[in-house]
Amino acid sequence: MTTIVKAANAAQFLSLVPKMLGYRPTRSVVLIPFAGSRSIGAMRFDLPSASESDETDRVAATLIGMVCRLPDADAVAAVAYTDAAFGPGGMPHRDLIAALERRAEACGIRLTDALCVAPDGWGSSFDPACPEAGRPLDELGDEPRGAEHLSVAAGDQGSGSELPEVDLAEKERTARALVELDGAVRLLCGTEAAGEARSGTVTSIDRASDAAASGDEFTGRRVNPQALAAVCTLDDLPTLFEGALSWDAATLAPFDAATLTWCLARPALRDVALVQWCGGMSAGDEALDAQLRWESGEEYPAHLAMQMWGEGERPDPDRLEAALTLSRHIAAGAPRAVRSGPLATCAWLAWALGRSTHAERYAMLACEIEPEHGLAEIVRSFVSAGHLPDWAFRA
Repeated sequence: MTTIVKAANAAQFLSLVPKMLGYRPTRSVVLIPFAGSRSIGAMRFDLPSASESDETDRVAATLIGMVCRLPDADAVAAVAYTDAAFGPGGMPHRDLIAALERRAEACGIRLTDALCVAPDGWGSSFDPACPEAGRPLDELGDEPRGAEHLSVAAGDQGSGSELPEVDLAEKERTARALVELDGAVRLLCGTEAAGEARSGTVTSIDRASDAAASGDEFTGRRVNPQALAAVCTLDDLPTLFEGALSWDAATLAPFDAATLTWCLARPALRDVALVQWCGGMSAGDEALDAQLRWESGEEYPAHLAMQMWGEGERPDPDRLEAALTLSRHIAAGAPRAVRSGPLATCAWLAWALGRSTHAERYAMLACEIEPEHGLAEIVRSFVSAGHLPDWAFRA
């Protein structure tokens, strides 16, 4: 349901910005695009540092370019949240505000207001009567009617990216289950195929699950029945990944956690999971078939690859939220040696949901473990370039 709240003045408008974002931004530039008189979202970017002042025009061009990607946007308001104080020169970041105004005008976008919230006051560059020391911050507590129903989470844009707490006993149970699962795969696949399975090829995993189901390749060595059952779930990856969305992430059974950890640590399986979590079971079936064909030397379908770059149909955000909650718990409980895969999965899912700050954090954690991790490096490059999914600009 759309909530319509009318702001009577700039102070009331500023009181709404954190509620539009869901948090209180710090060291940020927030752009609020408009279609006519109604806002159509809010976009937050890191505030350029003083060392980047010579690139102000480039930064402004990038930010206004994001607004231009919204087909209905014809105006924008800009708000700078800064640690700098009002002083003899008046409002901080006037150079950035001027650059935003120039770029907006050049693109046919009307800048409706340019505001600044500092530790000692707030002001608008459109307000000729704004005091040099800024206006009192307590004026921002004047919320318009209807805004009381909108919530703001504690903290700023970085809050909420911390991995959940997982106790040592649970981590040890997952680690033991992972060792037994990997041992079962090696026993059932054979040495050569097990090497492929550890690399994440789907063909070798099919062989393991077939052997587990038939029992034909046991050689007298005892296999933990739970590990055997876990290997059997790999026979139908789309069913596994779909069912995982309904798991209670906070109370995962050790072999469930181990199976997801094992899959997300392998690029081929992880990519099937991501495509399916975006598009549903049919997308997972298609992605699995495409992966098998690619391993046989065929081309990987362009439309599936494009989704990983943020193009194509808009995913269901509820599915992505569920997948991110699950992946965060998997990453928190995974042994360090295999944690980079689940962390990179978290990074991509956060990026797909428009949370680039969180995505960058997860990607950096993955790269601390595995400096050249492919997906983590891709997500970091997305964030560095200000690249957002195409669906973020569509209603």
